[in-house]
Amino acid sequence: MTNVAQTVDVSTSPSSIAKLRALMSGLWPSVLLYSALLVAAILALKLPGATDYVGADNDDGMRLVEVRDFLSGQGWFDLMQYRMGLGEGTLMHWSRLIDLPIATLIRFFDFFLPHGRAEALALAVWPLSLTVPSLWAMGLAGRRVGGEFGMHVALGLTAFLLIPSNRFLPGAIDHHNVQFALVAIMAAMLLDEDHRALSYAAAGLAAATAIAIGVETTPLVAAVCIVVAVSWAWEGEPFAHAAKAFGLALALSISLFFVGTVPPRLYSAVTCDNLSLGYYSLAAIGGGLLLVAATFASRGRRLLRFVALGGIGALVLVSVITIAPQCLHNPLADLDPLLVKLWLDGVQEAQSILALNRQDPFTLGFYYATGVFALATCVFRLVYGDRVRVHLVLLFLLTVSWVIAAFQVRGTMFANLLAIPPLTLLIIDMRRISASDSDDVAAAFCYLSTVLMSVATVWGLAGGLIGMQVENGESILKAAPAKPSCSSKSSLAPLTDVPVGLVVAPSDVGVSILRFTENRILAAPYHRNQGGMLTEMHIGLSEPQEAEAFLKGAGVTVLAFCADNPQTRELAKIKPDGLYAQLAKGVVPAYLKPMPTPEGAPVRFFRYVPTGS
Repeated sequence: MTNVAQTVDVSTSPSSIAKLRALMSGLWPSVLLYSALLVAAILALKLPGATDYVGADNDDGMRLVEVRDFLSGQGWFDLMQYRMGLGEGTLMHWSRLIDLPIATLIRFFDFFLPHGRAEALALAVWPLSLTVPSLWAMGLAGRRVGGEFGMHVALGLTAFLLIPSNRFLPGAIDHHNVQFALVAIMAAMLLDEDHRALSYAAAGLAAATAIAIGVETTPLVAAVCIVVAVSWAWEGEPFAHAAKAFGLALALSISLFFVGTVPPRLYSAVTCDNLSLGYYSLAAIGGGLLLVAATFASRGRRLLRFVALGGIGALVLVSVITIAPQCLHNPLADLDPLLVKLWLDGVQEAQSILALNRQDPFTLGFYYATGVFALATCVFRLVYGDRVRVHLVLLFLLTVSWVIAAFQVRGTMFANLLAIPPLTLLIIDMRRISASDSDDVAAAFCYLSTVLMSVATVWGLAGGLIGMQVENGESILKAAPAKPSCSSKSSLAPLTDVPVGLVVAPSDVGVSILRFTENRILAAPYHRNQGGMLTEMHIGLSEPQEAEAFLKGAGVTVLAFCADNPQTRELAKIKPDGLYAQLAKGVVPAYLKPMPTPEGAPVRFFRYVPTGS
């Protein structure tokens, strides 16, 4: 019996291994396997400590509020958040293109589960499902630059990039994970050295979609457009089909998104934080002119093509200056200085590399080192004339993304993503050198070092270990004692026992009030809600008598005071005789009537009763 079993194992095992290898040489089987392993790793690492099915970012909660309003009947073109801010509400700048799939998933799961569970499952499925297009794009990029082994290296590096990221966790329903997938797709399509029209049409569609759902990636989209345009001007006829496909897809897609998501009453409005006439006209004009130029000038001399390209650039620049000159600077540059100091400067993902170096220098490696390593790799390759077009394209995209990341740390995700293709090529070459001489210890060490230096998490661990040494051995990973959150459902429960009204609370608590109650809020951390945020800050800074004027003018019914909130503490520190500082000392003005609060709750609630009432 034993001999028979051994015979079967010997005869079938090589065949099974060969079939598995053949299967894993394909892109889609590999992507599905890596996606399954990645999702399993994310769930294993994150679910045990999860306390909520909505992501920790305020934007995740706000997105859920927007989706709930949409499911409750708010119109497709109506992006007003009626329960936030002064007056009638705040017009949001987010896209229904993200609301729609999340809402569809909730409705689908409603057929099988109670609504609360259906909502939780939908919020888990959506971000996890986006690992598939992200891995597919990077696997395709790896295969295009490095064959089958390059595909697996790129898939592995992408998986290690996504595991520590909070963008693909269950409940992360903001649009940044979609942007990640779109940037990956654009990069993969530009690495098609056969210049297939389908690849560049996909790049044009991805570029238009990225603009439509959020303008954070606009500089990268512009870089992709420049790469396509310059490639056409340099190569001419061999690149004509690719350029025409990209220009047509970009112009047509952005037109469909504009008509399909922008309210007709806002067609002529120019806003710089979402898809509007400004971004639409630039993308449509640029894409359309590239289509025309590639159709009629591809057979001309190279000089003629560059002249035509210069003309396109000039017309696009004139269009910017004429239609949307205000969009040439950062939309957040117009924020009130008080908001910059008390809000924006405290948002980690909005910090610059210099600010991060002052606050937490040991995280710089995690955010920036992989991008620098990839930039150096591209420059080295170009010096030696190796795969010049591929490394030129990657160097340009990496430079743009890294510069963006230097101004705002949120851009490091894209820089680390775009670092994967050039580092994949480097790992392939280092492996070949190491394998050519198995006794060469130096070559093996260089190969291993290259792999480790290509993973951002390794830099993060190294920074953490250094930080521990600097902190005299005290672990920077040691968890702080758990404190009740001012934003939790239990902390905000007293609001469900009073008539619905307008609640004034710190801006980062406002979204939770929207989510857990039917009340309106004055402040939430969004730049379009400057009036509400400033009013809340002035209430906290003003002396009690002056603060009442703000409360009465805004129509506030309840004040929520969270002494542990960082912004509240800062306001109390700035103005020791202000309302928040007085409340922290236990001095409550007569017009604020304490509401029943559970013992130990981090939030105290006060009904506002106008003086003389």
